[in-house]
Amino acid sequence: MNRITNVSELDAAVKQAEEMLHADSHRILVCAGTGCLAGGSQKIYDRFCEMAKQSEGVKVEFVPEAEYTGTEKQEKPDTAEEFETDISKTENSAAGQTVIKEACHVGVKKSGCHGFCEMGPLVRIEPYNYIYIKVKEEDCEEIFNETILHGRPVERLMYHKDGIVYRQQEEIPFYKKQTRLVLKNCGHIDAENINEYLAVGGYQALRKVLFTMEPSEVIQVISDSNLRGRGGGGFPTGYKWQQVARQAEKIRYVVCNGDEGDPGAFMDRSVMEGDPHKMLEGMIIAAYAVGAQEGYVYVRAEYPLAVSRLKTAIAQAEEAGFLGEDILGSDFSFHIHINRGAGAFVCGEGSALTASIEGQRGMPRTKPPRTVEQGLFAKPTVLNNVETYANVSMIILNGADWYKSIGPEKSPGTKAFALTGSVKNTGLIEVPMGTKLREIVYDIGGGLKDDIPLKAVQIGGPSGGCLVTDDLEVSLDFDSLKSKGAMIGSGGLVVMDENTCLVEVARFFMNFTQNESCGKCVPCREGTKRMLEILERIVAGNGTLEDLDLLEELGQAITHTAPCGLGKSAALPVLSTLKNFRQEYIEHVVDKRCRTGNCKALVRYKIDPEACKGCSKCARNCPVGAITGEIRKPFVIDTAKCIKCGACIDNCAFHAVYTEN
Repeated sequence: MNRITNVSELDAAVKQAEEMLHADSHRILVCAGTGCLAGGSQKIYDRFCEMAKQSEGVKVEFVPEAEYTGTEKQEKPDTAEEFETDISKTENSAAGQTVIKEACHVGVKKSGCHGFCEMGPLVRIEPYNYIYIKVKEEDCEEIFNETILHGRPVERLMYHKDGIVYRQQEEIPFYKKQTRLVLKNCGHIDAENINEYLAVGGYQALRKVLFTMEPSEVIQVISDSNLRGRGGGGFPTGYKWQQVARQAEKIRYVVCNGDEGDPGAFMDRSVMEGDPHKMLEGMIIAAYAVGAQEGYVYVRAEYPLAVSRLKTAIAQAEEAGFLGEDILGSDFSFHIHINRGAGAFVCGEGSALTASIEGQRGMPRTKPPRTVEQGLFAKPTVLNNVETYANVSMIILNGADWYKSIGPEKSPGTKAFALTGSVKNTGLIEVPMGTKLREIVYDIGGGLKDDIPLKAVQIGGPSGGCLVTDDLEVSLDFDSLKSKGAMIGSGGLVVMDENTCLVEVARFFMNFTQNESCGKCVPCREGTKRMLEILERIVAGNGTLEDLDLLEELGQAITHTAPCGLGKSAALPVLSTLKNFRQEYIEHVVDKRCRTGNCKALVRYKIDPEACKGCSKCARNCPVGAITGEIRKPFVIDTAKCIKCGACIDNCAFHAVYTEN
């Protein structure tokens, strides 16, 4: 693409992009997000490419959606037979003609994450909007022959539930209950092609601010929208920008936090992989609003695909004139650089992140001064996360009132969540702020696997808290969750069933937090270490009731004295599980019992005397001599000596050895 230097050239580029987007009669969109690539989608993509190359000259019996002119039937025909029936209705239409293509022009694209990760690899077929799930390489030929060449759905590869076959993606309950704004383009456009982003309205918001708005007007619109940071804190974005813009220092920076470190979270990664230009456009607009000329994207080194696509997107934007000097022929210049993080969770904190970009050790510093005053290189800095920037262009184009019409007044807009755990439909979702937890778990998520009762939902990762069944009606927004002792965080939602030990969950998150502590401050460095030691004692069967009181005391102390966000939230998983599942903790320390059997040290191995044949094989294979008995008589296990290795169960041919929780 030639560099665009004025509005007329931009209009021409958009028109050309739209023509290119609609040039193909059919589009095969293969999910090329990290998850689906791991499941083999690259081979699926390659196979479709081979077949598409061989399809030239093939006569098809239907027309693409753009050329269908049916009057009585509004939707496109699903099959060749429907088309033949319907075509007679269009011969005398207002258009006066029926257009039949002689060749099927197929575009095979690598899209970003479709979101329905449980069902990957996923393939979307346009113009039908069919979505095929769990596709294998050997399925490609059938899809191509049936759907591309004859317009027929391959129902065996479609989503089934309760006897219903869901042909179109938008009909599937997982998608139907969502409001996909930030994720709108993910799975629908080629993530590596700037023309496709232009064709769906990309960079029109940038055009608007550059040629019709003053920087202060941009900030006012963002402020009026009440967009709050999607990184977890929920700080008003417009107010942050305003603070940077009013600084006396004229050298300013715009930084994007793409260091998504929460276990199980992949929202930002999916946006960077699937729609990177939307994030970049938000950053450019932020830079125009605050008068910055340099920007940085801080992205996890563990996200190589996101890094690759960001590099491609930045290069394309620079070539086209959306980045660099004199953007779109204006007097505004802005450059974006990529900085790969070293995998430290603490670098998600603003001051630690900017220190890492500067080449220093990523450690939070005491505030004030805050990042808006002295951030990157001690200059005023706008720091937002990927999802926050991805909201900006939509707000500019549609207005603050439109944005505030979605979700609650104090937390408007949508929020992307990574739905994982024991839920049937795992994946990437986007819902309006304020959506009830019940709707996410049971309507979008499809309920729990094997219909096991819900026990808890961990929200916000290691910085979040646990929600229980009594919280199913809670609204997922910043303020409602705060009242429950939880927080949205970056957006991880881990659903846990009755087979989950919440004490072990608390230990897991505390182990993560303690390992990720930068070690700078005593409350976090020593407090998390002591809390982890106590939790390890409890799951090992050596805990006491006094330990529970000590956990609470330490947790409160860390929360109130730690100087950074990591430290202040480090104890939340422990404190929330202690509050909601105290009886489970008591069982661990008093009864020396784990009701779920997950804490192996608390599992008791026993021998059923009626099933035992007295063969002695269990005793002969016990490494510590904990099993005794006489031949042809029931053997017994000394629980004091037993190390719970399970060798007795593995070697018993009569299934006489069992565990008791």
